[in-house]
Amino acid sequence: MQVRNSIQQKLTEGLSPARLDIVDESHRHHGHAGAGPEGESHFHIEIVSAAFEGKSAVARQRLVYALLAEELKSRVHALSLSTLTPAEEKKSLE
Repeated sequence: MQVRNSIQQKLTEGLSPARLDIVDESHRHHGHAGAGPEGESHFHIEIVSAAFEGKSAVARQRLVYALLAEELKSRVHALSLSTLTPAEEKKSLE
């Protein structure tokens, strides 16, 4: 299974997101540490989930990292996150 697909499946099952955008940014890191020739090593994830309600930014990130522990141990070298609740996303769009 591709890394991106694995990330999508785990986050969907674990957080039931209202919105999930996964961007493979590996091409931007070609030649850097952790960037393999096959790609799928650097990702940016934007996730909107009610599961983040009442949680700090650090707690949200830890929740995502726990769900993606296997990927972070193997192919994923870097992960940038944007974690919002549905209310926070709505407010940012106003």
